[in-house]
Amino acid sequence: MSAREKNASQWGAHLVLIPICALTLYPVLWVIGLALTPGEAHLRAGLWPLPAHASLEHVGALLSSRDAAGQLIFVRQLFNSLVVASATTAIGVALSVTAAYALSRFSFPGRQLGMSTLLATQMFPATMMSVPLYAILDRLHLLDSLAGLTIVYATTAIPFSVWMLKGYFDTIPRDLEEAALLDGATQGQIFLKVVLPLARPALAVTALFSFMTAWNEFVLAATFIDGQSRFTLPVALQRLVGEYHTEWGQFAAGALLVSAPVMLVFFALQKHLVGGLTAGGVKG
Repeated sequence: MSAREKNASQWGAHLVLIPICALTLYPVLWVIGLALTPGEAHLRAGLWPLPAHASLEHVGALLSSRDAAGQLIFVRQLFNSLVVASATTAIGVALSVTAAYALSRFSFPGRQLGMSTLLATQMFPATMMSVPLYAILDRLHLLDSLAGLTIVYATTAIPFSVWMLKGYFDTIPRDLEEAALLDGATQGQIFLKVVLPLARPALAVTALFSFMTAWNEFVLAATFIDGQSRFTLPVALQRLVGEYHTEWGQFAAGALLVSAPVMLVFFALQKHLVGGLTAGGVKG
């Protein structure tokens, strides 16, 4: 292919991708426009989504909102979501990575049945599991608590994470572990110093999945949490939508604030998402 043909092909690809990107970003611009519209925001007509005069009025009103006790309620709910999502990610990844490595490297009775059972749990929607989970949390006195919500999120994220990490561990050559074993390394040292560094891309994807699942989940949080001071952000945003009136400006501002931490986590982990499976493992 000549240079002219290659440039023409690239221009053609750009001409197709630019309208697709514009259509994808258009709803996001509408949310930004609602959040920056001063006064009472409405779903206005017109093609241009951004306001003529931008203002951070709704963002300030949302961040400065207080409950009956005088505490900054939205800031508290933001803190709740950060705690639950971070704890879910830490617990889910820690348990999933060890279970996945054992399922990948060792043979033991019940291995196939256990893997099939983990996979079967993904067939049930959250609404179906809410009743037995509610009964379990009630028995453990963990209803209306962030600890109970974290346990629920971690247990629901672990099956998918185990399967994803197990498939990744299967691709790591066993020769690397055998070489380390011959050099006198223990099984624990092999896992920590050989396998985990090679599994950084899979760990990054698993951590991002666990964080996003806990950050965005609404059904279980609305079912198990009653106190306003313990709401997570998805539940808090839903409460802005009333039966007769909706605070569209604050709702859009809240949606942007909810999206920001997920974007930051994604950008922080993106360099690991496309890493080679065993890049550098046999170098030199």
